[in-house]
Amino acid sequence: MNLKVRPMTLTETDLIIDYFHNSTPEHLELMGVDPTRLPTPSAWRERFKEYFAVPIEQRQNFQIIWLDDDQPIGASSVDKIVFGERANMHLHVFDPSRRNKGVGVQCVRLSVDIYFETLKLRRLFCQPNAFNIAPNRTLQKAGFRYLKTHMTVPNPLNFHQAVTQWVIERP
Repeated sequence: MNLKVRPMTLTETDLIIDYFHNSTPEHLELMGVDPTRLPTPSAWRERFKEYFAVPIEQRQNFQIIWLDDDQPIGASSVDKIVFGERANMHLHVFDPSRRNKGVGVQCVRLSVDIYFETLKLRRLFCQPNAFNIAPNRTLQKAGFRYLKTHMTVPNPLNFHQAVTQWVIERP
């Protein structure tokens, strides 16, 4: 394995759009995603163009691509960014055959470094669906600390669900 993570380019954001629009209903449910809330691909592309047009310090969203031998295998993103303070992270392995193999732990660790450095964070949160075991184990192995399990709607794509809240902090 030759893993690399780096900030995603605008042209690569189609990988995220395709990932969500091509996921099975079962996978979307496991992630807590309501398929009726997915933006159309064209609307999502426009949204990404808006994000990328803003300086990093003012962005609402920031994406990282995960590569193995220079081939995309997954992505991470943050939203609810308060520059210099905090953000909420999301993580996705695109290819189902690559899930539950440990690649996520390595990619999350590398992504965390980029988020803290680029966004000058002190805290990074992540709230996967409480019933989605893989990301919860990944976060624990990557050094995140468990905070709580609670009911919420984590973001506009999600339905009301139980989530497990994790945090990683740096001074």
